[in-house]
Amino acid sequence: MTLAARLSAIDERIAEAARRFGRDPGEITRIVVTKFHTARLVRDLHALGVRELGENRQQELTAKRESLADVQDIRWHFIGQAQTNKAAAIRRASDVVHSVDRVRLADALHRAADDDRVLDVLVQVNLTDDAGRGGTSTAEAEALAEHVLGLDTLRLRGVMAVAPLDEDPSSAFARLRAVADRIRLLAPEATWISAGMTNDFVQAVEAGATHLRIGSAITGPRPDRG
Repeated sequence: MTLAARLSAIDERIAEAARRFGRDPGEITRIVVTKFHTARLVRDLHALGVRELGENRQQELTAKRESLADVQDIRWHFIGQAQTNKAAAIRRASDVVHSVDRVRLADALHRAADDDRVLDVLVQVNLTDDAGRGGTSTAEAEALAEHVLGLDTLRLRGVMAVAPLDEDPSSAFARLRAVADRIRLLAPEATWISAGMTNDFVQAVEAGATHLRIGSAITGPRPDRG
């Protein structure tokens, strides 16, 4: 399949899932994850109408954004785990950071502000019992959200999570939806739920996801990195 055909096929599956669960497909944002792919592919995606792009690594995001400086209407989503010592570089390269999972990172992104731009962020929630995985616990998510709300260079948009590999995504995303609902009591404008990838986006749509992160099903296999 061509890039255009893969993109069209995924968009149709998203629309079908939305209709199945009584949702408007127009309220769901599809983010194309382009990690390990070239800036040339991003240009090809842009020509097909893609405007929401995701990257997992700061260095790759920074390099792509710089090489695509002439393309002004892309919104770059940083979706990977973030180190506090890279907060300034992440902030410069990102329009949205999905992976704010601790107070220290929120503070580092806040301190890195060097202009009057407000950075959109999401609280990443760990849906497993493994404390070593990225994300704050479901019990601590509201406290982190409250902290973010006190930082005037950050705008809390909602929550993000990755479904555990050893659990039905439907039950995992239901827990995320419960966290999202509690956070919306603190911040009614924090309506985003970033959840769902190639293998589980249908269940994410069912749970109310507003942003889906789709990679190789659209971009094709990762290129040989040598």
